[in-house]
Amino acid sequence: MFFSALLDNPFLQMALWAGLLASVASGLIGSYVVVKRISFIAGSIAHSILGGIGFCLWLQKSWLHPMMGAAFGAIASALLLGWIQQRFRQREDALIAAIWSTGMAIGVIFIALTPGSTVELMNFLFGNILWVSSTDLLSLAALDLVTIAFVAYYYRPFLALCFDEEQAILQGVPVRRLYLLLLCLVALSIVLLIQVIGTILVLALLTIPATLAGLFTSQLRPMMALACGFGVLFSFFGLGAAYELNWPPGATIALLAAVVYIGALVLKRKKFLARQ
Repeated sequence: MFFSALLDNPFLQMALWAGLLASVASGLIGSYVVVKRISFIAGSIAHSILGGIGFCLWLQKSWLHPMMGAAFGAIASALLLGWIQQRFRQREDALIAAIWSTGMAIGVIFIALTPGSTVELMNFLFGNILWVSSTDLLSLAALDLVTIAFVAYYYRPFLALCFDEEQAILQGVPVRRLYLLLLCLVALSIVLLIQVIGTILVLALLTIPATLAGLFTSQLRPMMALACGFGVLFSFFGLGAAYELNWPPGATIALLAAVVYIGALVLKRKKFLARQ
């Protein structure tokens, strides 16, 4: 059983801690992503970082961890995407898609030039939460603290940016700089989540808990709290289901989140129809 194994298996314990820590940043930043409706940009950032990961794997330097390349690639693509979104609003979808595919293409080329990188690449693409180390947990905790600090300090400006950008401009809020900062926080959160569910599934944990929380409240603070809570539940029960069914943990967590969200939508619709 999962609960008895959790007491004795250090890999499961580390994986659970990783899921809990990842849920904090994903709940906070994911709420902004959902409210601001920038999921497509977040998806582009998540896939563009493959270029940074591939470059670090190609260099084969012991001191240069692929996650460093992921962080650099994520922030660089976030700043570039933010600049494009602000300058070329009429064609932003095509430009974002171009950056998305270009980042992945660069990563694939570097990885193809690197012998023996297939296993490590699979970990980044699909996640390998069972191999999280104590160093990874410290990195997750540090990123959580950075995220919490920025969200706490910029809560009101971010609130104005997400709900009424035009009014924020009239009030003298530096909207452009705040938007770039928000995208950088999204990028850091994506790097954090990659260690849990991988690049391909990262949008699931970043957006589904916040979207689900939005079904219960329209206020940002409760939405963030609920999103963090849902992330914790998905990580815990997803890890348990993966252990019992012998499924990949990252994919199981993402699938559980999607099933719960669809179920919540169905129940909400039934309640709505019952009132008619």
